[in-house]
Amino acid sequence: MKDQGSLRERLVDVGAELVAAEGPAALGLREIARRAGVSHGAPRRYFPTHHALLSAIAQRGFQELRARFEAALAESGPARTRLGAVARAYVRYALECRGMYELMFRHDLLEGPPQAPDRPRLRESSLPLFERMTGLVAQCRAEAATGGRGEPGGSAAPDDDGGAAVVAAALWSNLHGVAQLWAWGSLPLALDATLRPSGPAEAEGDDPAGRRLERLVTAVVDAHLGPASP
Repeated sequence: MKDQGSLRERLVDVGAELVAAEGPAALGLREIARRAGVSHGAPRRYFPTHHALLSAIAQRGFQELRARFEAALAESGPARTRLGAVARAYVRYALECRGMYELMFRHDLLEGPPQAPDRPRLRESSLPLFERMTGLVAQCRAEAATGGRGEPGGSAAPDDDGGAAVVAAALWSNLHGVAQLWAWGSLPLALDATLRPSGPAEAEGDDPAGRRLERLVTAVVDAHLGPASP
């Protein structure tokens, strides 16, 4: 059993390496098997379908993203500060791990194969992350209503009217759009054209693109929660 588990993990490892290097289109069963050093039929012993192997690889991505969320949530401060850290972590992951990010949010993988309704679906990995974001939004709303005296901890506050979930969904959608447009070059182009002529001179080693992205993510959070209190 140990060897079987090791080979299963090796196949997922190879898939994760391949998607990082060449993108989701490179994730063929034969290519993964070849790089893992096994016969092209070997993956079928652990993953009955190509879909199942892709889901397992995408699951690795959600584990990585969850780890980044946890690191962001470890920051001290009010919920607004931690939500901003989570938003930045999300966009950074999307930009640094483009291939995996694209794979993670494929609709067919999130929904799962209809012929195997008893198998865990990938969305069961994505929804807890959304729930964490919803909880932070609820805390931000509570802190705003109580003058910053909301309860820390990251757990979801009561959201009987669904308002926090709607705001979190809008925020998530906005962050997803920022990541996509930034990766395509559309947002850097627009911001360069708008900000560079009147911006300060760049010091050696400065990262103007990174600073613009940070400002953009902050603006996204402000747009959905209102400006932060001074």
